[in-house]
Amino acid sequence: MTAYRTILAFAAIAAIGSGLAWSPLAAQAQSSAAPTPPSAARDAAPMAQAPTSPSTGAPTVKPPSDAQVEARITQLHKQLKITKDQESDWNAVAQDMRDNAHAMSSTINDRNGTKPMNAADNLKSYAQIADTYADGLKKIAPDFEKLYDVMSAAQKKIADTVFNQRINQRVRTTAAPAATANHS
Repeated sequence: MTAYRTILAFAAIAAIGSGLAWSPLAAQAQSSAAPTPPSAARDAAPMAQAPTSPSTGAPTVKPPSDAQVEARITQLHKQLKITKDQESDWNAVAQDMRDNAHAMSSTINDRNGTKPMNAADNLKSYAQIADTYADGLKKIAPDFEKLYDVMSAAQKKIADTVFNQRINQRVRTTAAPAATANHS
């Protein structure tokens, strides 16, 4: 069960790292290729202060650029120390990251460009984003599992560390607005 959790964690982080995850704070934190320190994520402006779309009134989110996605793929390749023998499995994961980022960008752009939204429309739009995110995880998980299975013990340890840290950072980043809202 631990290996399965690790695989899901890695898939989630790969998806998140590629821009698949969406929330105003997470998107702001992903606006540069360098990882955002946890303290910077906590200090980010609350959702209510995020820029809003003039047409929808919803927070405007800039999807990750192709360059940002490629930078994340390159960073992970180096961190995981992918070998020549692992390249074909890695390439499938990298392509999933690109595809997931494009799907999420399309969904985010649709949200940013829609007509004004009431609360119900906003929830439906966010549900579409969540569905796109979940579909991306379902796509990348089996490809990453194949790669993870051929990694050395040292690579697996690196992967576990890298992705557990990023998941914890994202959880803190996306949980911050909820915690703030609950204590207001």
